[in-house]
Amino acid sequence: MGFGDLKTPAGLKVLNDFLADKSYIEGYVPSQADVAVFDALSGAPSADLCHALRWYNHISSYQKEKASLPGVKKPLGQYGPAGVEDATSAESKDDDDDIDLFGSDDEESEEAKRLKEERLAAYNAKKAKKPAIIAKSSILLDVKPWDDETDMVKLEECVRSIQMDGLLWGSSKLVPVGYGIKKLQIQCVVEDDKVGTDQLEEQITAFEDYVQSMDVAAFNKI
Repeated sequence: MGFGDLKTPAGLKVLNDFLADKSYIEGYVPSQADVAVFDALSGAPSADLCHALRWYNHISSYQKEKASLPGVKKPLGQYGPAGVEDATSAESKDDDDDIDLFGSDDEESEEAKRLKEERLAAYNAKKAKKPAIIAKSSILLDVKPWDDETDMVKLEECVRSIQMDGLLWGSSKLVPVGYGIKKLQIQCVVEDDKVGTDQLEEQITAFEDYVQSMDVAAFNKI
């Protein structure tokens, strides 16, 4: 990490970019880190390096107090953004070392990218395997005959003969309604996207020899 040579335009640009979203070199108060970087400059940055110039002017106001600022002054190369080397240090390395260094960075970057893609693929696969939630409802139907002479056994057989994808018939019973007439009360479970009460009514009342009407006595989401 580091800013490089802060007496060169390249080093000053790195410093300016680094301070674009920061007030200080480290932390949230002026410290020995600011003193170390400040002392490495040959003078105030130019006006086009607005972030570096702002910081420079601010730290200048602490010149009389810089020895008392918190922190321990470290070598200049230990401050600044990661991946920027001091020019003098970089020149002292041979070509093979430079190639190995950048190759290592590229390899790590590719490895991190590969791991990210693998984790994303595994997450998507796991998500795809989860069964979709099917909305269902429990419905209690009242099916009324024409009169007390209607064959209720036959009426129920007709109702249960209705078969649709997403429809499951349940228990039933005969309930007196008066004058010797009984209605069929029958339970069913339906998948909401496949079966509606209008469909049930249409098919049940189609048995017009036995069925006078159909009503929904209870409707509950499961």
